Amino acid sequence: MAILEVKHLKKSFGDKIIFNDINFSVDAGECLGIVGRSGCGKSTLVKIIARFIPADSGEIFLDGQNITNEKNLKSIYAKMQMIFQMPEDSFDPRKNLGWSISEPMRNFNFKNIDERTKNLLIEVGLTPDFVEKYPHEVSGGQCQRAAIARAISLSPKLLICDEATSALDVTTQSQIISLLNKLRTEKQIAILFITHDLKILEKIGGRVFKFENK
Repeated sequence: MAILEVKHLKKSFGDKIIFNDINFSVDAGECLGIVGRSGCGKSTLVKIIARFIPADSGEIFLDGQNITNEKNLKSIYAKMQMIFQMPEDSFDPRKNLGWSISEPMRNFNFKNIDERTKNLLIEVGLTPDFVEKYPHEVSGGQCQRAAIARAISLSPKLLICDEATSALDVTTQSQIISLLNKLRTEKQIAILFITHDLKILEKIGGRVFKFENK
């Protein structure tokens, strides 16, 4: 069963058509790479799937549920999480990493949150003492690992990675890709990986959807 299905999506701003009749799906444990040049509309597509902005027409299904006009966004984000290009920008600089990683679990009234947070850090290749560190105190790769820990804290079915490795050096890119591959294999998480770099997609594997303006 497909975790994410996108059917006939269309989006325009004024007279400019961003894309028209976009269709694809992603299964559990699969990575689908969305590749295209800068400015082709990849980020707009991500914002629509994540329900940040509406589509003009078409439908989005998440784990079999039509979320195109779903009002309960909390239920959507329990199943779908995003990992961004600049992880430090997605963290509150005034809060330590432990606080930020545990925030989704607090919002969903999880138990044993402190223990869960430390276990998540270990799972993404960090040590438990990172709960006390602040975003500016860690490297870009460590910050991205912390962002992944936060993203998987609710056991989502879908991760959307929006240029999630493009700000990292080559060695760190490979480490993060290996981590993502491990998570999707072991947890059967579906991954939508948006990038402009085909070489990155060769490393993470899976199908490729070449995004072009229509």
